[in-house]
Amino acid sequence: MSVGPRRYSDLVAGLPGIPTNTLASRLKELEDEGIVLRVAPPAGERSVVYALTPRGEELGPALDALSRWGAGGMRTPRDGEIVTTASITAALRVAAGEGVVPEDWDTTYTVRVGDVETHLLMRGGVISVGAGPATDPDLTITAGPQIRDVLAGELDAQTAIETGAVQLDGDPALFERFAETLRVPYSPNVSAAG
Repeated sequence: MSVGPRRYSDLVAGLPGIPTNTLASRLKELEDEGIVLRVAPPAGERSVVYALTPRGEELGPALDALSRWGAGGMRTPRDGEIVTTASITAALRVAAGEGVVPEDWDTTYTVRVGDVETHLLMRGGVISVGAGPATDPDLTITAGPQIRDVLAGELDAQTAIETGAVQLDGDPALFERFAETLRVPYSPNVSAAG
């Protein structure tokens, strides 16, 4: 829900293995606490969606901080982990951090991971990320699980291209920009002497 309202079925799909009664119970608790609310579906849809309330949206910086921390140790998904539009959108949003880029950049990306498509814009000094493909992207990146290694800084752009970890439709130099801008620095555990 941190990347937008979600239907119950979307939440179930994004949380494999969670019993539906547990999810329903947690959603009810979050509603009772004023963190999420049920919203009437848009015209033409039958499913109710769950969205964050303004109070729930206040959790954004804390969740983003946890995601940034976790992103530094991202690795190839384990068996049973799934990729959703929300997970890729959130990963890119977190990797974008504060989302500040040079004012003169005007680059549009579509990122495909499996059946999931998201878009990322570097325009007017900011980065924005959203679900679905970009209209007329400057670069389309088709990637597998190794996109995590690119974002974690474990796989550089050139090696990702050469090894086939990513396939590009557009200017490869724009992938270098993407990889450098979105790299989440990884800090291995450092123990203090004492």
